[in-house]
Amino acid sequence: MMSERWIRIILLILYVVGAVGMLMPSTRTWFVQLSALNLAISFGALILSRKAKPLTFVVFLSIAFVIGISVELIGVHTSYLFGSYFYGNSLGWKWYGVPLIIGLNWGILTVTSSAIIHRFQLNKHVEAILAAILMVLFDYILEPVAIKLDYWHWTEGQIPVYNFICWMGVSYLLQLIYKRMKLAEVNKVAESLFLMMFIFFTLLML
Repeated sequence: MMSERWIRIILLILYVVGAVGMLMPSTRTWFVQLSALNLAISFGALILSRKAKPLTFVVFLSIAFVIGISVELIGVHTSYLFGSYFYGNSLGWKWYGVPLIIGLNWGILTVTSSAIIHRFQLNKHVEAILAAILMVLFDYILEPVAIKLDYWHWTEGQIPVYNFICWMGVSYLLQLIYKRMKLAEVNKVAESLFLMMFIFFTLLML
């Protein structure tokens, strides 16, 4: 199995090259179209670096995928969750207007934010709340970049506060499920991935 060190190096190269490519006007369009592939590779890295309960971990990722796609479908088609928005064409294949890669993204963010908070060994409910807050903070950084890169768009042109409220609710639910399945672990790949993604979108936001 590939070592954590090499997985982190590969991810670092991936995100550095991606950031440079998206920051350069001449290559931005091409690199934006690789966003879904980038997320898929990140998803695979989490599976490869998993230490304990790998099968249960995959089961959780499947649950996170279903929940993630479900809440997005509700949001896109009814506006009852997140607000009134629609997806652009930069995130690959869609199912009823929702890119399938978004389901993986909910799993990625749940696992990576949990890994960072779990290092402090707190009460599981406290960890779930703090990890969910990290996910909302990530979305706060992501939102303006997502609009610029044609990931998704808000019908009214502004990011509603309701979006972040819903993000907190869904994130907390996923964190609770993750804790209930006793999957939280200290994982350097997961921690590094969250930081890389956060820095990546922060750079693109500037």
